[in-house]
Amino acid sequence: MMAVELLETFKEAITAYTGLSPNAFFTVVASGIAVYYIVSVLFGGSSDHHPQHRPSSFEEDVKPLPPPVQLGEISEEELKAYDGNDPQKPLLMAIKGQIYDVTQSRMFYGPGGPYALFAGKDASRALAKMSFEEKDLNGDLTGLGAFELDALQDWEYKFMSKYVKVGSIKNPEAAAPEPSAAAEAAPEPSTTAEPAARGSEATEATDAKEETATATEAGKDE
Repeated sequence: MMAVELLETFKEAITAYTGLSPNAFFTVVASGIAVYYIVSVLFGGSSDHHPQHRPSSFEEDVKPLPPPVQLGEISEEELKAYDGNDPQKPLLMAIKGQIYDVTQSRMFYGPGGPYALFAGKDASRALAKMSFEEKDLNGDLTGLGAFELDALQDWEYKFMSKYVKVGSIKNPEAAAPEPSAAAEAAPEPSTTAEPAARGSEATEATDAKEETATATEAGKDE
C-alpha cells in the first residue's frame, strides 16, 4: 500500500511541476537518454576506438640501450670518464672494486639524479655509511662497523642481481713498478782491492831493502 501511495504521489508531482502526464514525462526522459547515447557514439567514441599516434620525434628519442661493453681492469682515474656526462659512453659505478653498468638507471645515477655523485666512482664507503659527503666517495672500507658492512653487502647483492658487471678497478699496489733487473744485478764494490794494494806496497818495500843490502855488500867487497 505504501508503494502504491508513493507512486501516485510521484505522478501527481510530475503533473504539478512539468504540466505533463506521467506517460509523456517518461517518454521525454527516454528520448533524451537515447539522443545522448547516439551523439556520444557518433562524436565522442572515436578516441576510445582509435588510439592516438605519437609523434615520430618521440619514437626517435626513445632508443634501445646498447649492450654492456666489458672493460676489464681500469684505474679509478679512467672510471671517472663514465660518470654520465658523455652520452656516448655507458654510465658506470663500482662497489668493492667491481664495476657495474647502470645505464638503465640513468634517472637515478645520471646527471641531475639523486645518486649522480656516485657515478664514475667506487662508492663503497658512501653506500655503506649512506653518506653523500665527498670524503666518503671512495672504496676504502677501513673503520666501518658491522652494520655498515651489512648495508654495503645489501647494495652489492642488489647490483649483482640488477646490473651487468663490466670490469674491475686496478689495484694500485699491483701496478707499482718493480725494481729493474739491472739494478739488482749491479756488482758490489770489491773488498779485495785495498788488501791487494797493501800487498803490492809491501812487496815493493821488500825489494827496495834487498837492493840496498846488495849495494852495501858490494861496497864492502871493494
